[in-house]
Amino acid sequence: MHHYAIWCYVIAYLLGGWDALIATWEKLTKGILEIHFLMITVAIGAASIGAWWEGAALLFLFSLSGALEAMAMARTEKEIKSLFRDSPKVAQLLAADGSVSEVAVDSLVKGQIVRVLPGAQYPVDAKVQTGQTAADESMLTGESLPVDKLPGDTVFGGTLNTWGVVDTEILRPPSESAHVRIIRLIRDAQASKAPSQRFTDRFGTPYTLGILGLSALAFCWWYFVKGLPAWQGDEHTPSAMYRAMTFLVVCSPCALVISIPSAILAGIAAAAKRGILFRGGIALENLATINRLALDKTGTLTKGEFEIVSIESNPSGREDELLVKAASLSQQSTHPLSRTIAAAWLQKNGKLAANAADYESLAGKGVKGTIDGEAVAQGRRSLFPNSKWLNDLADPPVGLTEVLVETPNLAGRILLRDAPRPESKQLIAEMQALGVKVAMLTGDRPESAALLAGELGLDDTRAGLSPEDKVMAIRQWREQGEIVAMVGDGVNDAPSLAVADVSMGMGLRGSDAVLEQADVILLNDQLGNVLTALSLSKRCRAIIRQNLAISLGVLLILALGTLGFAIPLPVGVLGHEGSTVIVVLNSLRILWMKTSYLKSANL
Repeated sequence: MHHYAIWCYVIAYLLGGWDALIATWEKLTKGILEIHFLMITVAIGAASIGAWWEGAALLFLFSLSGALEAMAMARTEKEIKSLFRDSPKVAQLLAADGSVSEVAVDSLVKGQIVRVLPGAQYPVDAKVQTGQTAADESMLTGESLPVDKLPGDTVFGGTLNTWGVVDTEILRPPSESAHVRIIRLIRDAQASKAPSQRFTDRFGTPYTLGILGLSALAFCWWYFVKGLPAWQGDEHTPSAMYRAMTFLVVCSPCALVISIPSAILAGIAAAAKRGILFRGGIALENLATINRLALDKTGTLTKGEFEIVSIESNPSGREDELLVKAASLSQQSTHPLSRTIAAAWLQKNGKLAANAADYESLAGKGVKGTIDGEAVAQGRRSLFPNSKWLNDLADPPVGLTEVLVETPNLAGRILLRDAPRPESKQLIAEMQALGVKVAMLTGDRPESAALLAGELGLDDTRAGLSPEDKVMAIRQWREQGEIVAMVGDGVNDAPSLAVADVSMGMGLRGSDAVLEQADVILLNDQLGNVLTALSLSKRCRAIIRQNLAISLGVLLILALGTLGFAIPLPVGVLGHEGSTVIVVLNSLRILWMKTSYLKSANL
């Protein structure tokens, strides 16, 4: 071979194998042997027997498969980054004297007041103090419709203020905003390893040493027993070293090593795109194995927000007048019932009612004020001890809550309920169809729980439970051999989430305790995404099984072919690297998986 040809091959070796050489050296300094070491060993071995072309082709295809793998991971990273806009860098700080100054977001502290203009992003998590608007929270939750924001509502850093001017009180520093926390959680999830991945990692160095040993034995067999030439063969009789190098290539577990992490990363990215945050590969793998789903009632099966069922006025026919008087008082209160009443009037008329004068809040009873010169009171029955009109007013039906309103010439009540989520009934039916047992665990009254269970078609209900009782129920199921997933949203759900096999938290609006505890967070507050998460988990496990079958199958076929049929080194290289590319592309299918909540995927 001409010297210039050898120099060309040397350059090709350096270009194709430099990254592998650096990776090999870094691992060797830590006492670890893995794929890159095998590739470098084979390339050097090929050069030593004059098979420069085969060695260069190996390093080229190895680098090419690495580049394709990096492109696949970049696609996964792109899916993650597409969820988030860049956070705002400056904010409009409102001083005590009413002046506004532009300051860096990083300098903001809890308790300061920030003004947010239409079209601007909220710089931090905050509570609306004055004004009304709507927020586009799609970048956090995946929910496309803007969410109305009234005084007392929480807004999240990084989301978009769509139309109104609002002054907001900072709830937490920028480094602890929901936007930053989600990015941090996704990064942690990508870095964590699934059980199957950890299983394969444990055999990295032993496997490499084993393959090197087998290759040495194969060389001895072909040289001493079969009588092949040691180093230099010809096109009809390859040397023992050539066949040993081929065996070493086809047994290198490139496809096997990448088969699990590529699927896990793609699964985490696909879930995040759909508003589901898996906090690592463990949760992504384990969710597919559940056979029991436990659901909290308030805020999970129900919206955790009240809706008006009916308005009763005395005298009758003056329901709208009763509602506007109630709204005038309610919009000055932060009580959940009051907020519902104020929002109902706003939705009905497109504007807020006039605020009541002389507003007064009576702890545990209700509120009072003056509207157009008339005294108005609103609250529970204890606020009206001497009202005769209440004598003939029956208690509200089970499952409903009443708010009483009284003026000098008008009285009545507004009946409300904690409405079930529209997707709850169908989710329960679909989970049961998949063979998953569904149960409701609630601290609410048995009568209210039974009413909701009947409405949703749920036949396993446990009511009147303390947080300790919920924990005990989940432990009993697990002792019976069931794999339990728990879905909750409140602080009282945190203990039961901690003992479940897979814990799922409802939305960004859930308590911090739940968001810290949950293995899976449903960012868009859609209960139906429990089914989407389950579908993704099952699909991810299926992809992992396919990848393992492909990688192990190709490895076995090529290894047997090398031992029995003298497969040429280029064919071994092509089969080895080709299986790696196929595994990576197969994992990317998860990103393109079409699934929506409340629609069973073809698993």
